[in-house]
Amino acid sequence: MQFSGGIFLALSVVSSAAIAIVLRLFQNGGKNRYAIIMGNYLTCVVLGFILLPQKSMILHPAMMTIILGIIGGILFVGGLVTMQRSIEKNGAILTSAVGKLGLIIPLLMSILFFGEKPGTFQILGMIVVLLAMWVISGKKETGSSFSLFWLLAVLFVGGFADGMVKVFNYVGEAKQNELYIWIVFCIATLLTVYLIAREKKSTGSFGEPKEFLAGILVGIPNYFCSAFLLRALTTIPAFIAYTVFSTGTIMLVTVVSTIAFRERPTKYQLIGLGMILVALLLLNV
Repeated sequence: MQFSGGIFLALSVVSSAAIAIVLRLFQNGGKNRYAIIMGNYLTCVVLGFILLPQKSMILHPAMMTIILGIIGGILFVGGLVTMQRSIEKNGAILTSAVGKLGLIIPLLMSILFFGEKPGTFQILGMIVVLLAMWVISGKKETGSSFSLFWLLAVLFVGGFADGMVKVFNYVGEAKQNELYIWIVFCIATLLTVYLIAREKKSTGSFGEPKEFLAGILVGIPNYFCSAFLLRALTTIPAFIAYTVFSTGTIMLVTVVSTIAFRERPTKYQLIGLGMILVALLLLNV
């Protein structure tokens, strides 16, 4: 694993975990459930514009950058909305674990369509990861709230959203990486404007200041999560990058949720986390 790629991958893991943790902090008491998401994407748009290496490229985007940016924006909004709903129903640990099980989508894409060929140890590592996340997501303790619908929504929408980064890395122009991410968040912001306006009809509120503040706190890691992962994929094969990204996020969210939110992992989750550690060793052999 390239050293610089490993640094970017580690930063993407921290950023991804921060999103779930902040959403968990602000999951109750909101007047408009989309206010957090609005604050998030507005923050991403501002950060993306500031970090564009050449502002003039906004006027000359490649067609593929526009198309993939629109698709990515739609998937990003869907991913965050389903993640928000599932955390309310299933908690942060289970939601993050099942969401990252969606890594099978970009993994299959990278192997079937982008010609990446994992070695024997990497194949074993990916199999162990999938089994581990199946173990983690397969059981909830009796009496726990549970929503299979939102878990499945998180899995599929999140998987395709993560996969779009690899698609752009393969077919897009590398010099427009930052522009692609910016377009993704612009589209996501426009969609969220519609959602928040629709929600206002039933709640009578666009949201409270603390919700927009939470959105800003989500938006900062959300932007850098995509940026860091895109950078990591330039030097690290997708079957390794996505697997480490997903499993690392699960581990970090579990530790923080256990310590800070008193979400006690079930025995199945603990077994699964142990399997993840074994998988990480296999992937890096």
